[in-house]
Amino acid sequence: GITGAFRYGLQVSIINSPAEYIKTFISETWLKRFGSPPSAEMITLMWSFIVSIYSIGGLLGSSSAGYLSVRFGRKQAMLFSNIPALLGAALMGLSRLCGSFEMIIAGRLFSGVCGGLAQNIHIMYAGECAPRKLRGLIAITASTSIAAGKFIGFALGLREVLGVEALWPILLAANALPALVQLLTLPFFPDSPRYLLIDKKDKEGCI
Repeated sequence: GITGAFRYGLQVSIINSPAEYIKTFISETWLKRFGSPPSAEMITLMWSFIVSIYSIGGLLGSSSAGYLSVRFGRKQAMLFSNIPALLGAALMGLSRLCGSFEMIIAGRLFSGVCGGLAQNIHIMYAGECAPRKLRGLIAITASTSIAAGKFIGFALGLREVLGVEALWPILLAANALPALVQLLTLPFFPDSPRYLLIDKKDKEGCI
């Protein structure tokens, strides 16, 4: 769960805390580039785009989750979801250093793709691996993980943690941590027995 639907909840919540810092960063970057400050409407437009493009990425990730999980298997597909996660974290984490608010937009898009993939494949993978008696309990770990991700995101956004002007790029890049945890742990997990039997025709592997 920490490496699945958790990341969706985390990304949804961590964007709220540094809102004013990001708007200030957009204004400062715009002033350096064009020599005049942007209008309030332009800052609002850019901020709205940063927030909403995550949903567009989520749509792309969710749309491709079914194909990837059948083509490569549930486990491999979840490992693939770490590519946009780490790329998005790197873009957002380096955005201030590079002086580019466009990197935040791109990073949010990639994070959305990761969230859409991870959330859908998490439910599929966990449900198919779970024993019949525990299948319902295991399936709700997705909802529990989303709630935990939102809680951790709000906690990280506190002023006492990462919710200060100097650390907001690190806060936005927090998605890299669960991705790294998954890269280190998931290869040791088995693949879904349903995938092995139905898609791969591997009866022995399924058993």
